[in-house]
Amino acid sequence: MKMTFRWYGDSDPVPLGYIRQIPGLYGIVSAVYDVPVGEVWPPAAIRALKDKIESQGLKFEVVESVPVHEDIKLGRATRDALVANFCETLGNLGDCGLKVVCYNFMPVFDWTRTILSLKLDDGSSTLAFDAEEVSKIDPQRGINLPGWDASYKPEELKVLLAEYREIGEAQLWQNLEYFLRRVVPAAEEAGIKLAIHPDDPPRPIFGLPRIVKNAEDIRRLLAIVDRPANGLTLCAGSLGADLHNNIVAMVREFSGRGRVHFAHIRNVKVDEKGNFFETAHKSECGSLDIGAIVKAYYDTDYEGYVRSDHGRMIWGESGRPGYGLYDRALGAVYINGLWEGISKGEGRSTGLAARAAH
Repeated sequence: MKMTFRWYGDSDPVPLGYIRQIPGLYGIVSAVYDVPVGEVWPPAAIRALKDKIESQGLKFEVVESVPVHEDIKLGRATRDALVANFCETLGNLGDCGLKVVCYNFMPVFDWTRTILSLKLDDGSSTLAFDAEEVSKIDPQRGINLPGWDASYKPEELKVLLAEYREIGEAQLWQNLEYFLRRVVPAAEEAGIKLAIHPDDPPRPIFGLPRIVKNAEDIRRLLAIVDRPANGLTLCAGSLGADLHNNIVAMVREFSGRGRVHFAHIRNVKVDEKGNFFETAHKSECGSLDIGAIVKAYYDTDYEGYVRSDHGRMIWGESGRPGYGLYDRALGAVYINGLWEGISKGEGRSTGLAARAAH
């Protein structure tokens, strides 16, 4: 298992020099953020990012994410040129030594929360989702929620929402299949493993279709192009926001099949109404058994990349919601500790990949 940490480049308030001090860290997960969606990532930009990360003694082998243009998801006439650009980006990433590319196929936005700073009893703050608040929103009157893509003007957003309602889940599945049948061969040629991120939260919102919500959806997705390069970012927190999803069973199935290329491990507290908030990683803090999840990865001989995903804001830290240093660092060490404890209990080596000490 290779522990990684997400970094948003030079605009990230958390510097690489702090991240490198986290014990047991293997590498950084990042992206080229200044290239418009749908355009090719230039090799020079990728190499510059890689050099900056590696200068701190950290590996850069996972990209999160290469965005998929809405025209591809909608199946518009412009999609072929955009798919070709995506494939060219994969080739450039492979040439620079990248191994895994995370992406998603969520319409318009890639996650939804109703509050970014819910105060918890211990004084920390966290991301949260109120299902009733979302249900009351009329998207035709505009949407103003944390995480919603504000790059669209109100009229553009109305057009997008109408188009997605018209195509529905069935057509979105067809558009994903069209995409995968073209990009998976390109990924194989580049030495890249694709890792789709599930819907967050895993349910339809505002009438938009969502098609990567549960184990059944994931089986269907992997069967479209049944090859190792067509894989999964198994996000425990995203899928775990639906109490019907058995995350431990999903890890055992999909990691056991060798199709999990990137693991996001975080905890959420979920109720029967679909409300949830993100918690500390420790099992007792949320609805997910993180110990059992890590054990499932261990038992399936997982050797891929993992990150502690989101964290609370603790100890007076401020910054990008969900992406502070301290709680994510605690989560990374907690997960590595679980893995080491399991491995020593089994009488085996830890199997933890780490950078050389500097």
